[in-house]
Amino acid sequence: MPGPRRDRPAVLLLLGALLAADLYFHLWPRARRELGGLSPGCPCPAPPAPRPPPRAPRAAPALRRLFAHPLYRTAPPGPAEPLLGAREALRYYRRKAARWNRRHKLYREELNLTPPAAPLPLRPDASWLQFHLGISRDGLYPRSSPAVTRLLRDMQEFPIISADYSQDEKALLGACDCSQIVKPSGVHLKLVLRFQDFGKAMFKPMRQKREEETPEDFFYFVDFQRHNAEIAAFHLDRILDFRRVPPTVGRLINVTKEILEVTKNEVLQSVFFVSPASNVCFFAKCPYMCKTEYAVCGNPHLLEGSLSAFLPSLNLAPRLSIPNPWIRSYSFDGKEEWEVNPLYCNTVREIYPYSNSNRLLNIVDMAIFDFLTGNMDRHHYEMFTKFGDDGFLLHLDNAEGEAVGGRRFGRHSHDEISILAPLSQCCIIKRTTLLRLQLLAEPEYRLSDVMRESLLQDPLAPVLTEPHLLALDRRLQLILEAVGKCIDTFGEATVVANDTAQPQSPAADRAKLDT
Repeated sequence: MPGPRRDRPAVLLLLGALLAADLYFHLWPRARRELGGLSPGCPCPAPPAPRPPPRAPRAAPALRRLFAHPLYRTAPPGPAEPLLGAREALRYYRRKAARWNRRHKLYREELNLTPPAAPLPLRPDASWLQFHLGISRDGLYPRSSPAVTRLLRDMQEFPIISADYSQDEKALLGACDCSQIVKPSGVHLKLVLRFQDFGKAMFKPMRQKREEETPEDFFYFVDFQRHNAEIAAFHLDRILDFRRVPPTVGRLINVTKEILEVTKNEVLQSVFFVSPASNVCFFAKCPYMCKTEYAVCGNPHLLEGSLSAFLPSLNLAPRLSIPNPWIRSYSFDGKEEWEVNPLYCNTVREIYPYSNSNRLLNIVDMAIFDFLTGNMDRHHYEMFTKFGDDGFLLHLDNAEGEAVGGRRFGRHSHDEISILAPLSQCCIIKRTTLLRLQLLAEPEYRLSDVMRESLLQDPLAPVLTEPHLLALDRRLQLILEAVGKCIDTFGEATVVANDTAQPQSPAADRAKLDT
């Protein structure tokens, strides 16, 4: 057996020395740098890493800044006189809900549908009902309205339990002709949809793509309705602080499950068909529209459209429909007096109620709103009789109480100055309206920016194309230029009306309307 190697201790000592040197010169300095922040070869601590520059505070969204501005915080001049009495409204809507439940039960029994449907209760806290109860002399809803926020969400999400033609569509069935093409139901299709909470909305389906402009050769009264224009009109009305357009929101509708399968109207059922592209389509039952080329189609079932909340029933809140003094000629070659007489406003001022109320100022507000959106089809306006001559004007489509806006935003490349005739001929404007227009012309509150941000809240965003948004800024400048010309001619004291005073004698106003 060989003896022990004499060089083994020396090898062990050499390996230990190498390991100690590696620990001392390599591993230990690295550990100190990582744990103690020391730089290599320097016993003193390393200087701290430079801090990033302080981040600038994030600017608040333009829409929030706008609504926080003092102009949007002022209290209404008078007490908030409600349109409806809560007890009377609840009693009325409970009767309507019970009647609907009875009819629905009979309908299911006639078709031998089982099981029988449970009656749907009317909830007093339903968003549509709270919206109705929140209408006051100041507007259709308060500036900060949780009920409107909930209503927009409910119209997007709630199941649809029934669908039907609107009342004016029914009135035209089988009796319409091309001479009636200028009526509210002329060249568009709309349906009344009811939700599971008994709320109702007017559905207007998509007829044109957002980027399509109205052809130059089209007359304003034969233009198609645009669902996105309905949505945009509501948002612009709220930004201008008019609050005269009912809440409107976009939604994707399954035309098979949410219209065809829930409607009890056999005429509506009969106009559904499947296109060669396997899309489900339907059209208006009217002689000059009863053609498949006028149909609206899903893809294959889904179709986007606008939903506008209904106003209270006329039985609860009567309304007047009044011809617009600046109504256009609904003919191919005729002209109205205001189109040829620059002094036409002098005649209007002598006519009741434009002679002794704020009605003319409200007409100017309406003209400004229509000009911004490019609406030339303002033949009538409506107002609640309860609020008298000085009540606000409703921007509605017809007597059923849904928003008007379908013929807006047709041409972003053209500004129809004649829409501003009430402003340019009468040379009056509310002080609050002028101040808000001037505010929306400032870079910090630019109208196109706040409008773009507001429309992003809609599920069908983008609602308007960028050229339409930029056209709002251009048209706003034209409005301010028109006001400036009036002030230069007649003076600010004559042109700018102080509208912050409380309305006088609303009871007397109501008496005038009743007569």
